Amino acid sequence: MEKLALLGGKPLNPQVPVWPVRDERDEQAVVEVIRSGVYGGFPEPAPHAAQFAADFCAMHDVAYGIACVNGTVTLVTALMAAGVGWGDEVLVPAITFAATAWAPLSLGAVPIICDIDPETFCISPAAIEAAITERTRAIIPVHLGGTVVDLDAILAIAEKHDLIVIEDAAHAHAGQWRGKGVGSWGHFGSFSMQLTKTLTSGEGGLLTTNDPAYAEACHSIIDCGRPKDAAKQVYRLGANYRITEMQAALLEVALTRLLDQSATRNRNMNYLDERLNAVVGIKPQKVDARVTRRPSYLHLSQFDPAAFGGINSRQFTAALTAEGIPCGVGNPPMHRYDLFQLTEENSFTYRHFKDRLDFASMSFPVAERVAQTTIWTAHQFFLGDTDLVDVFVEGVEKVRANADELRTFTAQPDTQLAHLRT
Repeated sequence: MEKLALLGGKPLNPQVPVWPVRDERDEQAVVEVIRSGVYGGFPEPAPHAAQFAADFCAMHDVAYGIACVNGTVTLVTALMAAGVGWGDEVLVPAITFAATAWAPLSLGAVPIICDIDPETFCISPAAIEAAITERTRAIIPVHLGGTVVDLDAILAIAEKHDLIVIEDAAHAHAGQWRGKGVGSWGHFGSFSMQLTKTLTSGEGGLLTTNDPAYAEACHSIIDCGRPKDAAKQVYRLGANYRITEMQAALLEVALTRLLDQSATRNRNMNYLDERLNAVVGIKPQKVDARVTRRPSYLHLSQFDPAAFGGINSRQFTAALTAEGIPCGVGNPPMHRYDLFQLTEENSFTYRHFKDRLDFASMSFPVAERVAQTTIWTAHQFFLGDTDLVDVFVEGVEKVRANADELRTFTAQPDTQLAHLRT
């Protein structure tokens, strides 16, 4: 086997498709908005935002959609609409982007971290059940990487304990659970259209719900508290979380590509799963049989360090990245984020709840193990053909063959996949 590119060898250099995909239709959509003079927001109507929300909801089998500025404020807006506030507890997974926990914290609520399933890497229903107290008001399960959380189990727990479910579907555009779109199962669905997502306008977000009262509240919250129906004159606490018409117009065009792109990614991700299942010491993230259309933001695979000469995930991903394969180590366990440590520099929210947010004493053994042994591969890698997948497996075997030398390589502290820096 040839020497690793990271150690001076020749890289594999697969031809990875460029992201985001764009053509003259995107340019024309923006030009039309400019010529219209309706750039979005209040007081002018926003036809592109409304049309995009309607089209997205039709694709995801949900009744109402509220287009927002990004996929963090969608979480905040859902929590506000549900009445979650100071001192309430919101259950979040131990592996996710910081926004999932930041959203409740921004409202004075307490994010209660739950460990994850060892095969799907999504929040564990058993851990949810164990974490519920009289203060628990909501659950934010995250559809992580290339799968869907066990919605059946989580919705049953939520119904039993009268809890709000906000599906964090930032990774899960076009995903389906039992033939129905993600974001349509819980009380709310939260989607991100940040630059690296599989549906993007640079920034942007969409909040979904099947409840007309929640939809009305969300429309008001994201428009500075104004009522959607001006005749009602019902005002509430809100902020300017509106999307622009240029973003919405780009999303309308991108949405027309989404299903075809998802089919290509799914075909290649499934093929990679088959290939990895035949490789000793590495296995893909489990995709539940009830996932009828797989989300395809990231492909996650977990390796056994003992089968790869004792190397760590940073060394592994640094080696694959040097070969031209876009991958990284992913998110750290939530309680280890610097953002959430109790210091004088952090906000009053953390200090106020320091007796309930003692991150240093927390232990999430599954999340710790997954974070140390998992490779996250970017979705554009799967927009090509199966030859790219074969290159990935070749890269894995190249790492194994050079593991002894690679073990002495000091990887940089931050080798997190660029896709995750949102």
